[in-house]
This record gives sequence, structure tokens and C-alpha cells, in this order.
Amino acid sequence: MRKRTVRNGMRLVMTAMILIILASFYHGSIAALFSLSLDAEGRVYQLGIFWAAAIGAYGAVLVVFGLVREPQKRDEAIRILPQFLIITGLIALFFYLVASSLDAPDRIEQRRLQPGETITI
Repeated sequence: MRKRTVRNGMRLVMTAMILIILASFYHGSIAALFSLSLDAEGRVYQLGIFWAAAIGAYGAVLVVFGLVREPQKRDEAIRILPQFLIITGLIALFFYLVASSLDAPDRIEQRRLQPGETITI
């Protein structure tokens, strides 16, 4: 196993996971930060998912090639467990955000009524 190649692939997979989390759960916040329209917010989501898939696929290919290739002498000191634990943590964070988003109310319901406003049923 060529640990250097596996580590680089795992770093790309971590980057993809971070992009997926940002694009899936925080695209509204990113759009508000840059004052983007609703169409641009949808574009942020689409591009985030696209680039996360592309980077993650390339990282997975690097991991597989690194596992198949013969080790080199300079790969002995490389540790891949920290990257594996971070990826596991990012996966756990993603599923936590999915589970918590199912119970969260919509943005409209979170806003409190101001004095003088009425509720339309």
C-alpha cells in the first residue's frame, strides 16, 4: 500500500464531504452572506454538489490506486488513521444534520409575529 497516495485521496474525500455539507445545509447562509438571489442560491447548491462529486470520485480513485500499488520506503512514517477518523466524523456530522433537519421548521415558521401582524389560515 502506498500510504502517501492513500492519504492524498483521503484528503480529497474529506474536501468533498465538506463541500457536500456546505452545499446541502448551508447554501442559504452562503447566499445571504454574498447577497445572492434565489436563482444564484440554487446555482451554489448545484455547483457545490457537482464539484463535491467530482473531487470525491477522484479521491476514491486515488485511494484505490494507493491500496493496489507497492509501498515505497518513504511511506513508512505516514499515518492515515487521522484522516480516516476525520472522514468518519464528517460522515457522522452529515447524518446528524440530516436527522436534525427533518425536525426543523421551515424558515417562514421560525419568524415570530410582529405586533399588529395577523395569521392567515
